Amino acid sequence: MMRQAVLDFPKQFAFEPHIEDSRGSKHYERYIIAGMGGSALAGALLAGEYPDMPLTIHRNYGLPYVDDETLKKTLVVAVSYFGNTEETLDSFNSAMNQNIDVVAISTGGKLLELAREKNMPYIQLPNTNIPPRLALGFMTMALAAALRQHDAPKQLRHLASTLRAEEYEDEGKRLADLLLHKIPAIYASERNATLAYIWKITLNETGKIPAFYNVLPELNHNEMEGFSAAGESANQELANLLKRFSFILLQDAEDHLRIRRRMEVLTKMLRDRNLRVEEISLEGASRLFRVFASVVVATWAAYYLALAYHVDPETTPMIEELKKTI
Repeated sequence: MMRQAVLDFPKQFAFEPHIEDSRGSKHYERYIIAGMGGSALAGALLAGEYPDMPLTIHRNYGLPYVDDETLKKTLVVAVSYFGNTEETLDSFNSAMNQNIDVVAISTGGKLLELAREKNMPYIQLPNTNIPPRLALGFMTMALAAALRQHDAPKQLRHLASTLRAEEYEDEGKRLADLLLHKIPAIYASERNATLAYIWKITLNETGKIPAFYNVLPELNHNEMEGFSAAGESANQELANLLKRFSFILLQDAEDHLRIRRRMEVLTKMLRDRNLRVEEISLEGASRLFRVFASVVVATWAAYYLALAYHVDPETTPMIEELKKTI
């Protein structure tokens, strides 16, 4: 099922969201996207694509502080794929209690029940029984509609016919082989921070391995020093620890020239210390194509890592254990 879900991923961009909407034509000056895990990713991606839009991504209980005057012109979008995320339900209720306009996005669960009960706008996602992290296309389409970003759905819909997941499967397999018995660190520009984060959590949830991410130029001022002793025979104990890491650098031709230069120099420095570095170029005709093609590569890599480690790539038993325990 998991492999078929990856192959079918581009079809999600053919989804045409229908919003049960009672807001009329009200204009908003601020948007708060409340969601956790995979349900928050669409908001983070759109925030990166539309930097002029006043978007706040809220991954917590309640709502972030907003002054009373701004609240009157704020829209909260509560996103929970299955509709039962504790933190997102709390955000939805907080918006209701403060008389803030709110839209729900979900396949069902308590979130849609509340939206219908309170006569609040909502978008019902297709329930295809896939994990939220694999439903990024559905959620991005729905969120773009909720935010009334009319250009975004048109651009995204084009991916249904141009993005072919099967074309990236071999690359994913190759990366899985290289990452076997390694701890990946994914590095990107600040502009591509959300994409690097998607790589990280996909490797966590699907690949069942530790993985980390960071962005340039900030990591050049701190994190990279943590690998300075790699390859040094004088400190073999530390060198043995560091050689477990493998680095993935997401390279974007549209990044600032100095960021690209920093990536080039960092790659050489890491390799000079006998650390493995994989350079992954973001390629494609449009910005959205490049981002989602990279998401597909990450998903294939995580899927084949899970198979190599003989673990289930679909279920998340530790996450479910915590939910039940609390």
